[in-house]
Amino acid sequence: MLDWLVVGGGVHGTYLSSLLTTRCAVAADRVRVLDPDPEPLARWYRCAHNTGMEFLRSPDVHCLGDHPFALHEFARGDRGRSLARFTGPYRNQPSLELFRAHVDTIVRERGLRALRVRGWARRLTAVGRGLRIDTDAGALEARRVVLAIGSTRPAWPDWARRLRRAGARIDHIFARGFCRASLAPWSRAVVVGGGISAVQTALALAAQAPGRVTLLSRHELREEEFDAHPCWFGGCLGSFVREGDLGRRRSIIRRERNRGSVPPAISGELWRQVADGRLDVRFASVSDARPLPAGGVCLDLEEGYGALATDLVVLATGFDPARPGGAWLDRAIGELGLPRADCGYPVVDATLHWGHGIHVTGPLAELEVGPAARNIIGARLAVERMSAVA
Repeated sequence: MLDWLVVGGGVHGTYLSSLLTTRCAVAADRVRVLDPDPEPLARWYRCAHNTGMEFLRSPDVHCLGDHPFALHEFARGDRGRSLARFTGPYRNQPSLELFRAHVDTIVRERGLRALRVRGWARRLTAVGRGLRIDTDAGALEARRVVLAIGSTRPAWPDWARRLRRAGARIDHIFARGFCRASLAPWSRAVVVGGGISAVQTALALAAQAPGRVTLLSRHELREEEFDAHPCWFGGCLGSFVREGDLGRRRSIIRRERNRGSVPPAISGELWRQVADGRLDVRFASVSDARPLPAGGVCLDLEEGYGALATDLVVLATGFDPARPGGAWLDRAIGELGLPRADCGYPVVDATLHWGHGIHVTGPLAELEVGPAARNIIGARLAVERMSAVA
């Protein structure tokens, strides 16, 4: 039986496995990370590349190193100096290339690839003095299980689902098999969404190939430097955890997460591309959509806004807000009696313990960690909590 089994090998799972085997001195053969991808952060990198991300929205102190300045130190060393590019008002938001090189160095030096077990979780049950995870690649048992799973179901509007069923050319940037770089040629493309991912995708498509690209958003662009105010990285959390009403905590999270927002530098680049004639922007909702007889798609916009004809629709509408985990976690909640708030998310203690040796990080921990729980800093905040019991 393992000491720790981490379900999910993205930002949160990789950071946790690194700290467990170093600072917490858990033997490497007592830790495993279950993930469907062969490499750490593989899905995170795919999503980043599909949107055309060049720089992280997070500052360099939000990294996967042992301490907040690890990435900054890496950028000044021999391995990172040539990649040391930063942006943002404080010149502290690292390039994706630099961030990835730093993570790859940590993974290689600490042997984190050897901890990975490739597979999908199918069932979670109590067994003896620990827990058992049944996977499509066999079963694993551990004294403690950490659910480091994020949102994996892209949000599809109803009209988009109907369009896809009709065989139209439509996809989502966060769909598992989507690859922006491999898209077939188009004459007109529409990117649907109004946040940073949508704007970056529209910019990337405009640079990728000739042809008209339109960003279609339901709302005017909302400029915010970060997707949560920096006080949620630490200073505001005291009052958050003192709030005993979990419904009010959920309301705080909804209010304080800047969903659908865009940093000023990226929105500025969008408007420059619009001025140069490389992009269009429309602010309207889709009321209906239908395939065209000669191929392509017609998007009917709300009354008074006309229609858009296109041969490619790319959704950048984020993820389904439902609690991650799906049916197998629903079953475990029922069988193990794991407590949930009215919103369906876990009710955990200060160490992010949910019950029966199960801990959580990422979205599943947000009722305790707050609005930044899903981010890179959320991984650091969560591991600080869990290290007390490692």
